[in-house]
Amino acid sequence: MLFELKKYLGGLLLPLPFLMLLMGIAIVLVWFSRWQKTGRTLLTLSWLALLLLSLQPVADRLLKPIESRYPTWRGGPPVEDIVVLGGGYTWNPEWAPSSNLINNSLPRVAEGVRLWLANPGSRMIFTGYSAPTNPVTTAEAGARVAESLGVPRSAIITLDSPRDTEEEAAAVAQLLGDKPFLLVSSASHLPRAMIFFQRQGLHPIAAPANQLAITSPLQTWEKVMPSPLWLMHSDRVGYETLGRLWQWLKGRSAQPGE
Repeated sequence: MLFELKKYLGGLLLPLPFLMLLMGIAIVLVWFSRWQKTGRTLLTLSWLALLLLSLQPVADRLLKPIESRYPTWRGGPPVEDIVVLGGGYTWNPEWAPSSNLINNSLPRVAEGVRLWLANPGSRMIFTGYSAPTNPVTTAEAGARVAESLGVPRSAIITLDSPRDTEEEAAAVAQLLGDKPFLLVSSASHLPRAMIFFQRQGLHPIAAPANQLAITSPLQTWEKVMPSPLWLMHSDRVGYETLGRLWQWLKGRSAQPGE
C-alpha cells in the first residue's frame, strides 16, 4: 500500500501533473469564485513555469549537475558482473524486442551490452518486477533484448522481485556479496542508486547511461522553442529530486536515536 501511495503522490508532484493541477485550480477560481485576481495570478505563474521548464536551456541547466556526478565508464579492472537496473517497459511479442523498452530502459541495456563486450566472461544481471497484468517482468524484458543483441542466455541472470531501487540493491547484495561490479542506470538516477547500493555494503562501480542534458551545439530554434522533449528533461529533475528527498527522509528515520 505504501509503495503504491508513494508512486501516485510522487507522480502527482512531477512538473506536468503538478502545474496542470495548479492551472485547473486557477481556472476554477477565475470562473466560479470571487478570488478571480488570485486565480489569474496562479494561472499566469503556472503557465510561465510550464513554459520555462519546456525550454532546452532551462531544462538542461537543471539536469546537467545531476547527470555529471559520474563519468561514462571508459575501462578499468575487469569485473565479473554487470548489474542493469530496470526501467520502463511493456511486452508485445509482435514488436522488435528493443521496442518494448520504454524511455530510459533501452539505453541502459545497450550500455550494459557494451560493458559486457568489454569484460569477456562477465555476467549481465537484470532487475525489476512485473507490471500489473504483464506476464513478462522488467528484468526478463531487458534480458530478452540483451539476448537479441548477442548476449548468451547462460551469461544472464534475472532478479524478478525487486519493485524499486532500494529492493534492487538488497537483491543484488544477496547474490553478489561484497564483490565489485558495474552498476548501470540512467545518469540522472545513478547518484541515488549508488547510495542505496553502498548502504547495503556493496562496492558498485558507476556506469551511467542515457545522458540527456545537452551541452553540444544546437540550432537556435531548438533552444527557444518549447518542446515536450525538454519538458521530459525537467521531469527527470523533478523525479530524482523527489526520490532523493524520500531517500534522505527514510535514512533519517532509520538512524538510531532519532
